[in-house]
Amino acid sequence: MSSRPSNVSERGTSLVELLVALVVLAVGVLAVGKVFPSSSRTQVRDRLRTSAAYYAQEKLEDLAPLGWNDTQITDGRHPAGTAIESLGSTGNWQRYYQITTMTAPLNTLKQITVVVRWTSQDRDSVTVVTYKRR
Repeated sequence: MSSRPSNVSERGTSLVELLVALVVLAVGVLAVGKVFPSSSRTQVRDRLRTSAAYYAQEKLEDLAPLGWNDTQITDGRHPAGTAIESLGSTGNWQRYYQITTMTAPLNTLKQITVVVRWTSQDRDSVTVVTYKRR
């Protein structure tokens, strides 16, 4: 009969080592899992800002070809008062613009400020400013 020598060490991993490795792996997976909801919220917020910038740019392009004395670019808020222009299929976007004739020596310029607001989780807005020369 042959017997194994008693001083030969056993090879392999113990149950404790496997449990420690599983705990480390689980902590890593949970940490990565927390990143996904955060990045999803950021992606939605950026998509909304991009849409708002599009609506603001659209209004600027509508106003650009108008003449200096056109009623759509007279000084003041448009639409007047607290009125707003509802946009989008559900009307969740609100837009208005402000026209201001600059003071001398820049009185040949009109400042056009377009504001687009919306509400998702919080109320947010995009403001775009440009100038029109006489």
